Amino acid sequence: MSLARFAPLLSLGLLAACAQQPTHHLTVEEQSDCPIKLHVGQNLMLSLPSNPTTGYRWAIQDSAGGVLRSLGPEVYNSSDDGQLLGSGGHSTWRFEAFAAGTGRLRLTSQQPWEPEAEPADTFDCPITVN
Repeated sequence: MSLARFAPLLSLGLLAACAQQPTHHLTVEEQSDCPIKLHVGQNLMLSLPSNPTTGYRWAIQDSAGGVLRSLGPEVYNSSDDGQLLGSGGHSTWRFEAFAAGTGRLRLTSQQPWEPEAEPADTFDCPITVN
């Protein structure tokens, strides 16, 4: 096979490899890994401990909207598959890095009926997208 025929195949293979960048998984325990560096097209999955039965909910205060786009609503999963009433679990959000730049992903955990109260917990992470 000549180099002229091989070059388009190689280019297509490299393009496909770049398009399937791994998802970056992040948890509150890994907040020390911040700031996070992503590439355009890469996904970010954020999972935070949650127990809606206590009245505390995570709310996005800053979604790094200039660089991240939400891929859907929050998804809650209980740790025990719903077997134990009132048990905790994790809330998960998925984002896609869609533009180069910087932003801040910030969520707070608090009771929605007390917006003036100090949050029980905060997740705050600078994001850089190249």
